[in-house]
Amino acid sequence: MNTKSRIQWVIYTLVISGVFQAVYGSLMTLSGIEKIFFVDKTSYTGLVTGTFINRNHMAGYMELCLAAGLGMMIAGLATSRSGSWRERGRRLMEAMLGSKARIRISLVIMVAALVMTHSRMGNTAFFASMTIAGVIALLMGRFATRKLVILLTSLLIIDIVVVGTFFGVEKVIDRIENTTMDKQVRDEVNVYTIEMITQSPLTGNGAGTFYSSFPEFRDADVGGRFFQYAHNDYLQFAFELGLIGFAPLLLMLLLTAYTALKAQRVRKDPLMKGLSFSCIMAMIAFGIHSTVDFNLQIPANAATFMVLLALGWISLHFKEEKSLRRRRSSSRSDRDAGHLADQLI
Repeated sequence: MNTKSRIQWVIYTLVISGVFQAVYGSLMTLSGIEKIFFVDKTSYTGLVTGTFINRNHMAGYMELCLAAGLGMMIAGLATSRSGSWRERGRRLMEAMLGSKARIRISLVIMVAALVMTHSRMGNTAFFASMTIAGVIALLMGRFATRKLVILLTSLLIIDIVVVGTFFGVEKVIDRIENTTMDKQVRDEVNVYTIEMITQSPLTGNGAGTFYSSFPEFRDADVGGRFFQYAHNDYLQFAFELGLIGFAPLLLMLLLTAYTALKAQRVRKDPLMKGLSFSCIMAMIAFGIHSTVDFNLQIPANAATFMVLLALGWISLHFKEEKSLRRRRSSSRSDRDAGHLADQLI
């Protein structure tokens, strides 16, 4: 991605993919057809899952696509300036009919689908990550502070009040309030996973071996269910990869977070700030959600997460197109001058 247009198309692709999942999942749920393409759903009926089996993984994918879309919205905040009434009218029409409006509508559609998953941690992670990333942007940003506050406030009001009223945010709240440790088996699975980690903390047990190793440690309190994954990405990576494999992953995440935060502070380009916002929000969202789920074990979510992490690095190290053109033109001029000198000699 060596041009801004390519970067923007990556973001638009993520937003379009998220809207497709949201629209498809919502239509299946609201129509009562309940199919994952041509296969009947056998679980999570009445809830939006898109083309995913698990609603929590659908919620995780929405978190990432929403982070990408919000980054593009923030990238467009600094483009408007004061001017004549004609200029203000033109900007108003662009806001109503242009790309910003399309992205905003896309965000509303994805948030509606996220709420309809009734995923407790998915919704919590989204709203918490958006709020935390917004505060970071306000503290470190150098432009559009008032517009950023208005944007984030409108998102919270519209998404919680309007979308939630029609698509059941109160059901998500009820699930959160009624959650007790007695009704959950994830905490017992985590306890057993910690015990598994102590068996080989340095080298781990091997990637992809959790499902075959867990039955050796499980007890009757988790019932007869089959657990292919631990409901905690941190614990599963620590068990399978050990300290040798898990520590570099954490180090890379910390470096990416530092890079995105630095870009948020030093970059003046609106698009680069938007990319760093998307990266920070995605990291916070999955950092929270991964404590109770296994989104990073799902290829679609893991690959999308890696794309957003890459955008964090691009936000700091991307070189302007004009600068690249100047370098290329200057290098051509130098070569032409060298050839001319050779001919003269």
